[in-house]
Amino acid sequence: MALSKLEKRIRIKRRVRGKISGSSELPRLSVYKSNKEIYAQLIDDKNGTTLVSASSREKGVDANGTKTEVSAAVGKAIAAKAIAAGIEQIVFDRNGFVYHGRVKALADGAREGGLKF
Repeated sequence: MALSKLEKRIRIKRRVRGKISGSSELPRLSVYKSNKEIYAQLIDDKNGTTLVSASSREKGVDANGTKTEVSAAVGKAIAAKAIAAGIEQIVFDRNGFVYHGRVKALADGAREGGLKF
């Protein structure tokens, strides 16, 4: 029987997470998107802590416009918080989502904000 959309995403997520990992020097930028919102966080996998987070639900993020424009704003917000915390270099984790649309817009926003990956 065919896998559901969620099962496929989880399978891809496990495969990618086996290859990448975050540390305090090189944290992992994890992206999660729901139908309405988008969330991003920088994670130190060695200590199991979240260093910085941003989402479209926060007051500091401009939530006007299309979902793609909001995603770019979230990317810029997480980049600003990361640079304030002294983080410039990261590893990108698309969390099993296709690198297209909102996920790509978030990544481009983070690059514009000054993060390197």
